[in-house]
Amino acid sequence: MRASPPEAKPSVTVERITHQDVPEICALYKRVWDAPPVAGLRPELLKSWQPTPLEFTSWMEGVTYFAARRDGRLVGVIGCEIAQGNCRLVNLAVDPEARRGGVGAALVGAAIEWGRHANATEIWANALARFTAVAALFKHLEFAECGLLHRHEWGEDVRLFERVL
Repeated sequence: MRASPPEAKPSVTVERITHQDVPEICALYKRVWDAPPVAGLRPELLKSWQPTPLEFTSWMEGVTYFAARRDGRLVGVIGCEIAQGNCRLVNLAVDPEARRGGVGAALVGAAIEWGRHANATEIWANALARFTAVAALFKHLEFAECGLLHRHEWGEDVRLFERVL
């Protein structure tokens, strides 16, 4: 008996967001942070990562956001902020049901290309130290871990990553 090949996951498309995407993006952030919570995360931290549409619109000031879609469904988002010749990645989120499917890599890849387009010399990112999967993603995408800020965000340790372009 011949085994059938594994089913390929539908491809991910990544595009710049528009203001029409804001409610859907806010719903994504809510899904991400309402998923089974990481033990010990402060409620204030979780709330700060679940913007209302008005709050997210303010997040967009000076930041270019990209959304990832699979079969037309929003499954991820990332922001890119260009400052002082560098690109900083902000507010990366991937739908829990779409994780480990290339969504995060596609979003970070789009951000890297945006940084190159803006003539950035480095890409910077950070993540809570306890988020080991995010650290693994950045390392897989050739970022170097370059620092640790103790009790930096709501009392949480934050890892710093950089990638020279």
